[in-house]
Amino acid sequence: MPIRVEIISPEKVLVSRDVDMVVMPGEEGDIAAMPDHAPMMLSLRGGVVSLFEGEIVTDRFFVAGGFADMTATRCTILADSATPVSNISVDDAISRLEDLTNALDLASTADADQVETLIQKMQSVRAEIEAGTAEH
Repeated sequence: MPIRVEIISPEKVLVSRDVDMVVMPGEEGDIAAMPDHAPMMLSLRGGVVSLFEGEIVTDRFFVAGGFADMTATRCTILADSATPVSNISVDDAISRLEDLTNALDLASTADADQVETLIQKMQSVRAEIEAGTAEH
């Protein structure tokens, strides 16, 4: 029995189909959604979502954080942004990381929320660079 996966970014629905398993980057570690999984909601960190048919990964998507809602029959991923790993531009990601690093250097240490947001974005972009480098 398959599980229905949907990966939704603010721009569009990237995927809506049945798969055997979804492995996604939870805030506290990777987690797999499979048929008959207990209901759960979790926060996602920047990383790769892998879709499986049997034991074979059929598709990989980079998500830059978001949320996942899992039930026994469905896994809905609401991503801050999402793109197929094969479409990642490592050069663009490196440029974004440099911009974020400069912004962090200029940020006031008194604004802890701003510093934390910049650090989270930097971690996500580093994960994107790693995913893109591994793909190419």
